[in-house]
Amino acid sequence: MKKLIYITAILFLAACTNKPKDKVTELADLKKQQADIAAKITTLESQIGKKDSVKTTDVSAVTVKAMAFTNYVEIQGKIDAQDNVTAYPQASAVITAINVKAGDHVSKGETLVQLDNSVLRQNIDQAQAQAALAQTLFQRQKNLWDQKIGTEVQFLQAQTNVQTTEKQVSSLRQQADMYRIVSPINGTIDQMDLKLGQIAAPGTTGIRVVNADVLKVKADVPESYSGSVHLGDNVKILVPDANDSLTARISFAAKVIDPASRSFAIEVRLPDRSTLRPNMTTVLRIANYSNSNAIAIPVKAIQKSETGDYVFINVNGIAKKKIITEGASSNGMNEIKSGLSIGDQVITDGASELEDGDQIKVLSSTGN
Repeated sequence: MKKLIYITAILFLAACTNKPKDKVTELADLKKQQADIAAKITTLESQIGKKDSVKTTDVSAVTVKAMAFTNYVEIQGKIDAQDNVTAYPQASAVITAINVKAGDHVSKGETLVQLDNSVLRQNIDQAQAQAALAQTLFQRQKNLWDQKIGTEVQFLQAQTNVQTTEKQVSSLRQQADMYRIVSPINGTIDQMDLKLGQIAAPGTTGIRVVNADVLKVKADVPESYSGSVHLGDNVKILVPDANDSLTARISFAAKVIDPASRSFAIEVRLPDRSTLRPNMTTVLRIANYSNSNAIAIPVKAIQKSETGDYVFINVNGIAKKKIITEGASSNGMNEIKSGLSIGDQVITDGASELEDGDQIKVLSSTGN
């Protein structure tokens, strides 16, 4: 009986305990819990110095200083010999003798190939015989004329015959000279594919002769640079295949723009280099602008937006956005016309992740 009474009392108390609270009491309890949580947060933040409450971005930076800045126009070119010619015959005939081979050094005026001129040689022999006869007759007529024998007409006719036959001989010899291929320059035989018995003809059968002692670079510069690339400008020439580079000046700049390519030709005389050969590809970097007191920063530091280009600078550990005006760009550096001052610390690595006012930590800083 007592057990039954106890069970009944327990059930009554449980029912009283689970009775829902009124809304006013529940709201008061929640506010009390909120105040307790806020107090704990404040305590923890003060203990850890708010390290976890503010994001800090690690960056690298360069300190702006005045520097010499040079802008380069970069174009492709090709090495060529100053004297690179093809020697052709002046008459069509069969090749009877080849005096040189590829790689031989030849002199200006040297006969490289002889063509068949046998008919002309016979004509020359005949003309020389006639010239000798005319000279003999003239000498006899002159002796008679000196003795007042004969007429003046006879003397003049004999004299004219001598002059005519001598001119015939000279003309035939000039024609015979056309039956050979002659080197127009001092140089080396670069290409020669002729064979004995082959018929050589003007303009189609030739021998390339190159003077590789004097080389030059030839290139075409776009029309847009016509106002900034001039005769005498400094040029840095890179020759990738020879793993070589050198500095020279523009020795020729054309005045006329090619209407097809919209470019103009330039040439650069090269110093003597054993590593350079005709037809090698080159890269020309022409200095078309220079400023000895410029502000220039790495290109990677510059950010783009619809409102303009900008960079971030470090101001006491805070990233500050600065709108800039850019100038020329060269070799990974960009000249800054306005927006930066000497001594500004421009953020490079990590700049793309920043927003104006972000807290930063500069891990490395160098001069530009």
